[in-house]
Amino acid sequence: MEGKLRALEERRAKVRAGGGPKRVAAQHEKGKMTARERIEMLLDPGTFVELDAFVEHRATALGMDKIEAPGEGVVTGYGSVNGRNVCVFAQDFTVIGGSLGEMHAAKICKIMDMAVKIGCPLVGINDSGGARIQEGVDALSGYGDIFYRNTLASGVIPQISVIMGPCAGGAVYSPALTDFVFMTEKTSNMFITGPQVIKAVTGEEVSAEDLGGARVHSEISGVSHFSFPDEQSTIEAIRKLLSYLPQNNIEDPPIVDIGDDPNRVDDTLADLMPDSPNKPYDVRDIIAKLVDGADFFEVQPRYAQNIVTGFARLGGRAVGIIANQPKYLAGVLDINASDKASRFIRFCDAFNMPLLTLTDTAGYLPGVGQEHGGVIRHGAKLLYAYSEASVPKITVILRKAYGGAYIAMCSRHLGADQVFAWPTAEIAVMGPEGAANIIFKKEIEEAADSAAMRKEKIDEYKRNFANPYMAAARGYVDDVIDPAHTRARLCSALSMLLGKRQATPSRKHGNIPV
Repeated sequence: MEGKLRALEERRAKVRAGGGPKRVAAQHEKGKMTARERIEMLLDPGTFVELDAFVEHRATALGMDKIEAPGEGVVTGYGSVNGRNVCVFAQDFTVIGGSLGEMHAAKICKIMDMAVKIGCPLVGINDSGGARIQEGVDALSGYGDIFYRNTLASGVIPQISVIMGPCAGGAVYSPALTDFVFMTEKTSNMFITGPQVIKAVTGEEVSAEDLGGARVHSEISGVSHFSFPDEQSTIEAIRKLLSYLPQNNIEDPPIVDIGDDPNRVDDTLADLMPDSPNKPYDVRDIIAKLVDGADFFEVQPRYAQNIVTGFARLGGRAVGIIANQPKYLAGVLDINASDKASRFIRFCDAFNMPLLTLTDTAGYLPGVGQEHGGVIRHGAKLLYAYSEASVPKITVILRKAYGGAYIAMCSRHLGADQVFAWPTAEIAVMGPEGAANIIFKKEIEEAADSAAMRKEKIDEYKRNFANPYMAAARGYVDDVIDPAHTRARLCSALSMLLGKRQATPSRKHGNIPV
């Protein structure tokens, strides 16, 4: 028995060594941790249990019969984050470049199946050279099996992808199918075709960083939801994200009471709203004063900055927040903002997270580029997402709510359960200036002093329409509230709505505009 135990330990040590000291050192020189180091940092200390450590490839073509791949280039298992179960896999770049072959994929699929079976989040750490060319169609089959499972698990368990090295070709589609993508600056990249292929086909010269680095996907493409300067801060952010999320679609998010009084009154809130309706402000300052401990975990902070999305807590309960950002493009809605908000709303709805919407938008961004880019189709996603969501939906109209954008930002007409408005709210078909120019065009043109007449008519329109009271008179706004009492009203409404039940017509699934 002693000899067998010694042989077991030798085998295990070989697997834990990965690609060996030289390749581990090379990984560290790039500012990257090994697969096991990443897992240990992610999970609570001492909780990781590895599975399938002794799996081996069975490829023989192109010299693979002579190549050993400890752990088959991927580490899989489970552990806990903040005391709750999490399944995890991490590709090991020190073993054949973390390339994906038949058995590598089988290990990933097995832990994915386990995550769904027990109902816990799945975190996948990607650091791979892509499909293992020597295994041909078996490697492609492995990718397909992973994509299929990503899709079936969508809306059932939270799926988080972490890019900590190269992720190219077909490999990028698994992260794209998951709920959240994290990237580490300078060391991670994602692209369908690499710089060399692009140069050969189109003649364009571009570096891997400029083609698909963390900055590109966080600011331009919107593929990445989060980017951080190093692996440690990336992993810390993953742990924080998980603290807001339920384990699966039949659980509620965890309650964390930090002792912030739900009835707290904040008289400084009104001071954040400028006197001029055209003056910008940072909506995140308002969010910070409303939520528990001023703690707001923003999602996609550098993409489509005219809309803000993220997680926070109200009275200890996790909520998803969507807010127009007057500081950027005056908070108007456009193609990217619609996509960003819609997907976030659908995630929150899938995982029982109430939605808080803060509205201050003059409408949709005008322009030929937006129209030709399909702003109608993309804007419809926002209408669809809000209308479909059955979780508690609370809206606060802070200032401007004009036209179709008023409807789109979770108005009563899209199923908002509670709608509040600040006294500064302006709810109308369009802004006073534009409306006066249309409605009173003839009077203004015929007046002796057209400028004075125009100003008079604008003021008249403001008095009659550019306020929250017409909507309140129709019951579209439940109450016009003092900004200082906003937090108390939100916490009260949320508590009241927790028992919400909503029946919808039976169907296989809807057909969201994409």
